Amino acid sequence: MHRVAVLLLCLVGAVIGEGEKGIPYVTPSEGRVWPKPQMEVTEQTYLIVRPATFKFRIVGKTCDLLEKALSRYMDIMFSARTKSPAAGYSKTKMFRGYLDTVDVHLMAECEKQPYLHMDEHYQIKVDSPDRPLEGSIIAASVWGAFRGLESFSHLLVADGGSYRVNSTQIMDHPRFPHRGLMIDSSRHFLPLSSIKQTLDLMSMDKFNVLHWHIVDSQSFPYQSDVYPDLSGLGSWTSRHIYTSEDVATVVSYALERGIRVMPEFDTPGHTDSWGPGQPGLLTECYKHGKPDGTYGPVDPSNEDNYDFLKKLFTEVTQRFPDHYLHLGGDEVSFRCWRSNPELSEFMQHLNITGDYAALEQYYITKLLELVGDLPTKNGYLVWQEVFDNGVELANDTVVHIWKDGGDMDRVNQELADVTASGFQTLLSSCWYLNVISYGVDWHKYYSCDPQGFNGTDAQKALIVGGEACMWGEYVDRTNLISRTWPRASVVAEKLWSAADATTNPDEATPRLEEHRCRLLGRGYGVEPFGPSYCDADIV
Repeated sequence: MHRVAVLLLCLVGAVIGEGEKGIPYVTPSEGRVWPKPQMEVTEQTYLIVRPATFKFRIVGKTCDLLEKALSRYMDIMFSARTKSPAAGYSKTKMFRGYLDTVDVHLMAECEKQPYLHMDEHYQIKVDSPDRPLEGSIIAASVWGAFRGLESFSHLLVADGGSYRVNSTQIMDHPRFPHRGLMIDSSRHFLPLSSIKQTLDLMSMDKFNVLHWHIVDSQSFPYQSDVYPDLSGLGSWTSRHIYTSEDVATVVSYALERGIRVMPEFDTPGHTDSWGPGQPGLLTECYKHGKPDGTYGPVDPSNEDNYDFLKKLFTEVTQRFPDHYLHLGGDEVSFRCWRSNPELSEFMQHLNITGDYAALEQYYITKLLELVGDLPTKNGYLVWQEVFDNGVELANDTVVHIWKDGGDMDRVNQELADVTASGFQTLLSSCWYLNVISYGVDWHKYYSCDPQGFNGTDAQKALIVGGEACMWGEYVDRTNLISRTWPRASVVAEKLWSAADATTNPDEATPRLEEHRCRLLGRGYGVEPFGPSYCDADIV
């Protein structure tokens, strides 16, 4: 038995030794686009791209957004290599010539802001039968042009001081219109540099919504001009805030990458940090018939609170141009409401004595009416509890499903129930990236499908997409990027690519490994999935 154990240890040591000698457990693909395009035809023949002579040429419509993007992608593709290029490049019998120009054909005028259901179709041709030795990116919208530029950058394979690009044709578009990433700046403040890096990486994975969970019970970093005491008394410190200029910076930076910024102000729960700056907003908690010095959710009986919310959200919607606000509505504890005698009296007048779910419905209904009547006529998202508790919702409400990530049967039933009621639906339950484990954990993200429930085609058409979530209890600027990426890239492919093309993690693994090395080479501290190496390891 001892000799068998020694033999097993030797075999294990040999395998580990092979890895330690530099043989990766996963051999990356080369020149594959992530997320996987809807249609791609690639030949073995190739053209050579020389950074010193390459350029994009606009042959259709143009605007500042497009011109900035072309300049940005020249830097993304070439800046690192042109600083210290290796000599030469290879020529084989598959060499067809040089690609010095890629035509960018934008067919329609640029739109001012990204939005749900924006057109993100694009087409790429490199040395195609109808345009031999030429390259082009064709898109109906500037948003599609952005996605096409990103995909073109993935086709380039380093070859000495230049790049190879295979003869390729791509026709591509997203599976879902809402492909989001949620960040949390309340539990830990996130500096603008971290948010910008997040937006960069989102654009490199074709995400199009930054869901900014900007405030919560722990802190209120959003600086309001209308109610300055909210951040003045509710933020971690006077420096841990986002000014109107900061918000404008994030919105503008996202716009230049075709990304919507959707803020979340979660009420009536998750509001502890709101209380110090707005007396009377929160419910006073009682113990043994007396106030105990603590506070609970927003007080639904105080009419002044609705005036406050209307003024606050009027300001918020002026700073965030997206049509949608996320209004939260999750995890409302009834304990404090139950303890408050004035609230009990208020409920008696409403004929809902003892029914605290009905009290929550009263508050949410007034909130939704208030938001719907804002000058900007915003739509809204709510967490699934609002639907589960029977609150009457407007027809265009988007219900955000987040619970029961470990029980997909329950998640699929919730998806079926919400869509059967006719509501647009967003899924996050299976994509809580902040919940980490040792080893390869991305396969479970790849197995989750927002339309994997039993329902009609009409129900499945109500699934507008999904979001990966990075809650901030244990995440700050030191680990936001590494913990999020490239695990979020897995979610990006599930939301962009065809359902039948994203079922096999073994097929995705080498492409994902290439993409991880690509992001690392662009200067982002993204985590490895296991023993492997990238050229960018040597800095």
